[in-house]
Amino acid sequence: MTRRGAAAGLVCLLWAVCECRQVTLPPGPLYRVAGFPLSLPCSVTGYEGSRTQDFEWFLIREDAGGRQIGVISTRDRRFPYAPFQARVRSGEVRVERDSGDRVRLVIQRLRPEDQGTYECYTPSTDARYQGNYSSSVLVNVIPDTLQVSHTSSRSLSGQALTEGAELQLTCSASVQSQQHTHVSVTFGVRGAGEGAGGSPAGGHNLREVISIDKHLSVVPGRGGDYERRYTDGTVSLEKRSEGEQDQYVMRISSVVPSDTGSFFCEVIQWIQDPQMTWQRIAQRTLELGNVTVQPLADSLTVTTLPEGEVSLSAGSPLSLSCEVGGISPSSRPSLLVQWLRRAADRGAELEVARMGSDGVVTWGDDVSRRGGASLEKEAEGRYSLRLFSAHPADAGIYRCAVSVYTGRTPGTSSPAASQRSNGVTVSLRMKEVRVEAEVGLARGPPLQRGHTVSLLCNVTTVTSGPAQVEVHWLMTREEGEGPAEPALVAVLAHDGTSRLHGNNSDISVDRPSPSCYRLRVHKAEAEDQGLYQCHVEVWGQDPHGGWYNTGARSTSQPARVYMYARAGDLLLIPFVVGVSSALLVGVGIVASVTCCFLNRLAKQRRKT
Repeated sequence: MTRRGAAAGLVCLLWAVCECRQVTLPPGPLYRVAGFPLSLPCSVTGYEGSRTQDFEWFLIREDAGGRQIGVISTRDRRFPYAPFQARVRSGEVRVERDSGDRVRLVIQRLRPEDQGTYECYTPSTDARYQGNYSSSVLVNVIPDTLQVSHTSSRSLSGQALTEGAELQLTCSASVQSQQHTHVSVTFGVRGAGEGAGGSPAGGHNLREVISIDKHLSVVPGRGGDYERRYTDGTVSLEKRSEGEQDQYVMRISSVVPSDTGSFFCEVIQWIQDPQMTWQRIAQRTLELGNVTVQPLADSLTVTTLPEGEVSLSAGSPLSLSCEVGGISPSSRPSLLVQWLRRAADRGAELEVARMGSDGVVTWGDDVSRRGGASLEKEAEGRYSLRLFSAHPADAGIYRCAVSVYTGRTPGTSSPAASQRSNGVTVSLRMKEVRVEAEVGLARGPPLQRGHTVSLLCNVTTVTSGPAQVEVHWLMTREEGEGPAEPALVAVLAHDGTSRLHGNNSDISVDRPSPSCYRLRVHKAEAEDQGLYQCHVEVWGQDPHGGWYNTGARSTSQPARVYMYARAGDLLLIPFVVGVSSALLVGVGIVASVTCCFLNRLAKQRRKT
């Protein structure tokens, strides 16, 4: 600011009642780098006249003895002096208007000779000449010393990475400056990638991955996938000092398909102006190379061996293998392997067993474990399921399901890829087994309430090997309208144990003879009446001594249980009827005698 301008400003402060023109530039000195833009804001306040003010810029070089050089004017195209005429015509030097009373002098590429004091002058539109009509600031042009380089052990050009592999990029930067400056480094990627919501973005999609800002803080790319992955710890940026250069190492521990694109690093040199605002004064962008990420879903293969169909005799061992292919070790995969089975007569698919990345096996189907079973990792990408003694319940369609997690623990995020194998049908050849059941009441007097009801189930079994019978006793009540559902009363299992399900009834089950099974209801009451059946299942024994359900079964025809009243109850009705009749006869006789006596007495009175 000139002495005349300072004096005018002081006068304006003293004369607060008047309107005084005030031209303002940022305080100096300012430092800017040769070859990069200069942007000087200039504003005017307290003026009269049009809201759109004109501005003229002058440069006073130190080597010009204080002589002003016209740079550019908003009202006169012939204003620039010779050093600036060509640059103004080309637009390299221009004035950009922010508003009617605020503009910016922009020099697109500073030259060393552009150093000096810049004066912003506003031609008067006021009725009286008072105030500050110009302002000045010193601009020092310093040399460009920002150096940026890329060091890598291998070229990224066209490199294909498997999803889940690690990507590490290094960008080196150095500045030799006498002024205190900061450097910010940003790693970014251009390419198709994925937009918001996972939808493909355009080919010019530019995304910021991670950066160290001018305050030397690590900042992930805002509002996108990289911000989440920085929080997860899969994206990081580290600064390393080696000699005169600082190395900035960006690491993506587990790449995903959206990382496909052209990677770059952008380095910016910053300086803090006297008004305490940070300004960028130099910038370099370095292309690091192209990266293509191959999705695991495109290469993952899961195969079950043997293929097609497996037929075994009951009690034989079953061995199935799951082959997993198309996964590169560089992706550091974590696999979750599951064996699933769907029974031939049911649509539901059940989990037999699973093995996590930690090798821990969890069984989801206890049926398969009865005969002994194991799930093992035989080799890299090969998992075997073994049933030491296959039973009929193990028959069905088996599949191997694999979920691949890259660089993360299963359960903490969605898998990078999942696939199921084709199904292999396992059937069990059974020895011929036939069974028939017939139920009836034990012989005896008519049933009465309070007596014991005995039901016998005669079973006929035809089998070529060791077998045991399991008997289920069912009862259906005949009360109400419509068919009733049978209720389980008791079970005599194949191993000789019994389970009683009677509703508060005193019941028992036993086996009086090898082919006869008995159900007894003690102290039977009216609620124990109904239709009784026995349901029989045959269990066979495998060569290892284990028992299994052969699937052979039979259900008897129902036997009706009805109970008469007790003997005491049978005498109650005749007794009541007899007593009632005797009373009626006695009353009749007394009435007749009384009537006759009264008639005779009346006749005697008339004679007298």
